[in-house]
Amino acid sequence: MSQSNGERRALIVSTGRDRGALAAARSMRQHGWIVGVGTPDGGGMLGSSSACGETYVVPKPRNSCDAFVDGVIRAVKAGSYDVVFGGGDDWMAALSAFRTHIPAPVAHPDIDVVLAALDKLELAKRAQAAGLAAPRTEAATREAIADWNGAVVVKCRAHWEPGQTRPHRIEARLFPNIGSAAQRIDLIRQAGADPVLQQPISGHLGALIGVFHDGRLDGRVQQVTSRLWPTPNGASTRAQTIAVDDELASKVEVLLEDLGWWGLVELQFLTDDSGVPHLIDLNGRFFGSMALANYARPGLADTWGRLVLGEKVQDLPDARTGVRYSWAAGDLRRAGVERRGGLALDVIDTLRWARGARHSVWAARDLGPTLHLATSRLNPFEKKAGKPGS
Repeated sequence: MSQSNGERRALIVSTGRDRGALAAARSMRQHGWIVGVGTPDGGGMLGSSSACGETYVVPKPRNSCDAFVDGVIRAVKAGSYDVVFGGGDDWMAALSAFRTHIPAPVAHPDIDVVLAALDKLELAKRAQAAGLAAPRTEAATREAIADWNGAVVVKCRAHWEPGQTRPHRIEARLFPNIGSAAQRIDLIRQAGADPVLQQPISGHLGALIGVFHDGRLDGRVQQVTSRLWPTPNGASTRAQTIAVDDELASKVEVLLEDLGWWGLVELQFLTDDSGVPHLIDLNGRFFGSMALANYARPGLADTWGRLVLGEKVQDLPDARTGVRYSWAAGDLRRAGVERRGGLALDVIDTLRWARGARHSVWAARDLGPTLHLATSRLNPFEKKAGKPGS
């Protein structure tokens, strides 16, 4: 591999519209990495970035994953890559599951660790054992459905498992009562997944981010979200960094140690009116607001990659506070629905927030992804591949 020549090479496999993977590729390129991308369409928005060099066709990890593994192997050999990253839950888990077939180090933990982190029931149980609050989460059995009172969030227990055949991720959805959730529960079952019921938490979304190694969370970034799309359970369209809550971070480290985790991690919390953060998700790969973390605390992806390669790394200080993030396209779509103070005022407020914020796609020195998205939306015949909200 080319690392011996002082040139680190990373392959990112993901959908072509993964905003987190795009932000990671830009950051790694700034830190001197050569970055290649493998996507189902051989490029997409991600491949149009000047941060990315070669592009490869890597099918989604579905069914037996034979085509996925073959695509990764071909890409690694063609580009002599030193490490491979997955851009989404399914890509991450599949790389972990088939790591022994891949001729380069995989950046993610072993498959049993990854599957435990992706399992909503297991994550809630382990979070509570670590002293973290977590919403009531139960498998959608007949007994649980019969006993459930009040509003409910319906989720897939996990977004990937070996042999998965469903083509897309089924997102969480909030319902006013268990009766109105019946169709969603059936949809998840018919897709071959296991539905879970989760207690809704009224509060604001936040996240704690860092690279976990040697029992500690390094390069910590904490953020709060003020707007979401789709509303009310979508991704951050606006976020801002705040000072790290050391007590929360200490409990998170207990959880990650118990899981056996290492590498990049984003833990999402809903903080209720009493100030208690409830853990709702763990993302062990590049995430939607990665651009904010990169700007407020540069070097997370670079540090992660170098740890995988066994290099010594310097400790990363906590992120700067007050740094703003905008996913402008999602925020404008949200404004069209929420219309806070009226449509015109919400749109104006969205544009004001975006000014001076760090963006998930837009970058003046890397216009390829923005132009690709703009032209693809104008072309009704282009196949839209990727996660909702891309």
